Amino acid sequence: MLEEVERWLSTRSWSVADRPLHQVLAAKQRSGQTISVVLPALNEEETVGDIVAVVRHDLVERAPLVDEIVVVDSGSTDRTSEVAARAGARVVHRDDILPRIPAVPGKGEVLWRSLLVTGGDIVCFIDADLKEFSSDFVTGIVGPLLTDPDVDLVKGMYDRPLAGSAGQGGRVTELMARPLLNMHWPQLAGFVQPLGGEYAARRSLLEQLPFPVGYGVELGMLVDALHLVGLDALAQVDVGVRKHRHQDGQALGRMAAAIYRTAQLRLARGHLVRPCLTQFERGEDGFEPRTYSVDTEERPPMVEIAEYAERKVA
Repeated sequence: MLEEVERWLSTRSWSVADRPLHQVLAAKQRSGQTISVVLPALNEEETVGDIVAVVRHDLVERAPLVDEIVVVDSGSTDRTSEVAARAGARVVHRDDILPRIPAVPGKGEVLWRSLLVTGGDIVCFIDADLKEFSSDFVTGIVGPLLTDPDVDLVKGMYDRPLAGSAGQGGRVTELMARPLLNMHWPQLAGFVQPLGGEYAARRSLLEQLPFPVGYGVELGMLVDALHLVGLDALAQVDVGVRKHRHQDGQALGRMAAAIYRTAQLRLARGHLVRPCLTQFERGEDGFEPRTYSVDTEERPPMVEIAEYAERKVA
């Protein structure tokens, strides 16, 4: 590990306990900064309501930390929108945001569009499939942004149990993202959960970043933020344990392909001859190929979008 990364681990890696809620609230009151919590959601009716309810109860009603909770529904066919709204979130549908640019499927697409429908100086992203959710996730990752003006982006870090075994989750992280970062961006080797969906950043940074439309968004954001603001502006906070719905192996393969493509673009902005991934499933006549396209599209920095610029002026 680079000496720079060892130093970073000692100065930019914290625990949620390092900044108690009263300290974070005091920092918010001094700075006057506002906070938006954003949940990208697709068919998450079983979990999204509980997450929204916890954030609203703990960090809106009991402690005035969060200014708005926004669920961006990316085309759910279940009751995600209804459940989220009943729990106290403002629900916005992906296709209603910036209709001039047709939406494409993908998590990064939803996060990018969320910048147009939120107003917080700090934007906190939380995945909508978390179970046994604690508001410490929000407090932990927004805390450094409120107390330290030199920090621009904070990732959550946590244990990710799989099938009852601690530390066995995050398979795409260990098999794809971590090797890529260690080999090509060793300054980022200290991030425990580089692909984690729980992180917060200053709007002033997010609006300058391109957003891969799919699963590559977290890796792309880390790499681009490193180049834009430097390692010392990035941090991570231990928020405990993250429990969520795990994907099957083939879904993880598609996720890994998107992440590899995101890395490839940043390494060389090169041309991928065939941006597809073929996987195999056993059928009646043996193994049958299934080919999926790999996300290659990226959205430009939000500051380049006319509607966003007009909103800031207004």
